[in-house]
Amino acid sequence: MSLSESFDFSKKVLDFISKRELNDEEKEWVAKETLEGFRDNYNPGFLEYRKSVSTDYAAVEWEDSGTGFVDIYGNRFLDCLGGYGIYNVGHRHPKVLKAVKDQLNRQALHSQELLDPLRAMLAKLVAMITPGELNFSFFTNSGTESVEGALKLAKLHTGCPGIISTVGAFHGKSQGSLSATAKEVFRAPYLPLIPGVQHVPYGDAETMRKVIHSSFAVGSKIAAVILEPIQGEGGVIIPPDNYFKEVREICDEFEVLLIADEVQTGMGRTGKMFGMEHYNVVPDIMCLAKAFGGGVMPIGAFVSTRKIFEKMTPNPFLHTTTFGGNPVACAAAIAAINVIIEENLVQQSKEKGDYFLPKIKQIAEKQPLMKEARGRGLLIGLEFVDDETGFEVAKGLFDNGILVAGTLINAKTIRIEPTLTISYDEMDYVLETLDKVLNKVSKSSAAAARGSKILRFEADKCIGCKLCHLACSAQNEQTFNPSLSRLKVTSEYTRAGLEIKGQTCDLCLECVNTCPTNAIIFKNGRLAFDESICTDCKICVDICPHNVIVKKERGVGVCVQCMSCVSWCPTRALTYEEVTS
Repeated sequence: MSLSESFDFSKKVLDFISKRELNDEEKEWVAKETLEGFRDNYNPGFLEYRKSVSTDYAAVEWEDSGTGFVDIYGNRFLDCLGGYGIYNVGHRHPKVLKAVKDQLNRQALHSQELLDPLRAMLAKLVAMITPGELNFSFFTNSGTESVEGALKLAKLHTGCPGIISTVGAFHGKSQGSLSATAKEVFRAPYLPLIPGVQHVPYGDAETMRKVIHSSFAVGSKIAAVILEPIQGEGGVIIPPDNYFKEVREICDEFEVLLIADEVQTGMGRTGKMFGMEHYNVVPDIMCLAKAFGGGVMPIGAFVSTRKIFEKMTPNPFLHTTTFGGNPVACAAAIAAINVIIEENLVQQSKEKGDYFLPKIKQIAEKQPLMKEARGRGLLIGLEFVDDETGFEVAKGLFDNGILVAGTLINAKTIRIEPTLTISYDEMDYVLETLDKVLNKVSKSSAAAARGSKILRFEADKCIGCKLCHLACSAQNEQTFNPSLSRLKVTSEYTRAGLEIKGQTCDLCLECVNTCPTNAIIFKNGRLAFDESICTDCKICVDICPHNVIVKKERGVGVCVQCMSCVSWCPTRALTYEEVTS
């Protein structure tokens, strides 16, 4: 593409950015460009992910306000994902927007040389609202940067290399923070990561004590323990009540620093200004981000005491950032703190959580597909029996205008993480819709299972010999995952049907033009397929120039009912039974 073409394209984009309303032709152009851009220039994997959690994977967001947002075609969504926790004060809160605009009217970025006033004033404000003697701040652009800085500060202060994290933890995906993150799928492609990071079970203080003691005993000195007050991405996991007090005692005993990752739990999310306040424990270093910027600007921080910050004082350039703590971001953070205090959002979070969570638990008690509902304040996790159920519930809620998503570490758990300004009527709508969607998913699951046979797995009988793995004709280890109590077994192909692979489609629309039953249509900037009126003629498959439309068939790894696993199991932990209800 020439510079002239690039200029024309950028001019067209700037033109639509300037508009509050678009006509139908402009909407179609934006939707088409968005899909093509993700497919060809960003990452087509996001399109596939969207298909798994929504009934309209090509939904393009356009504007937001209050407790939700509107897509480019005017469909409104109640935001119960909250941008993974950034919208505590709501979408585009007027006071935060005003602060940002006022600062932009005077200065956007700082010189890097002179003293910028808002960085100093925000640091003072953070010292005023954080517990204990956490009086010194360093401002970053994101949560992972805050964690990186905290880990460096801990090593600088202690002179020790080791870090203790936990199983199920999520602290970010840059090199250092990823080393503390627990999920194998994120870590494995980048190994080896930062050396000296160990993971222990979350909530088990005694194991942590033993690991720290053993590490010091063999000369592997530990600088810090890093913990989330509640494991958010891990599935909204709340530790035992006395856990953090015991960890604090262990850290003090071994002179190890305690880092609290409050990136998701901070700024009122859990019914306290900071999650650590639930345990009456003050960390040595605290990490902030997400809602810290008021849902308008990206900004994070790591905060500590004067004593711990001392070694950064002689050379303030030891750890720096170009954009962290810029005037516009600081203005947003100052306004966010002001709004949280003025509107009493911490108390609102507690009261709304006290209303919301028990009612969700009531739904869970009568819905066999939901294992548990848990949380604090307005950080709530809904755990289902398997990933597939979670995906179906997320799709059902999306179809009713409610946005949720799974957590990154535990895919069976859906997060309910709305703005702290959500109304009681909106919470009631979520409750009503969740119950309706679960009833629908339960009926579908029961209808699919009735009359078929399943493998039943009793984990308490399993001795871990893995003979079933060796016997499996499909070589499918997931069939024998101890966390699954039962799995459907089928010898038939998935219903023929069609699959449209959006990442390679160039929207030539030949399939739409030739379909004799109008089973394939082009609407709202995307291809849609109605399986119920498809005659399985496969004209679209034959005519597609890019093999985008394909027949869905059973793939490798699907159980073929050979029953070798049942025959080989020495303890009868695996049985094969008919589903009758």
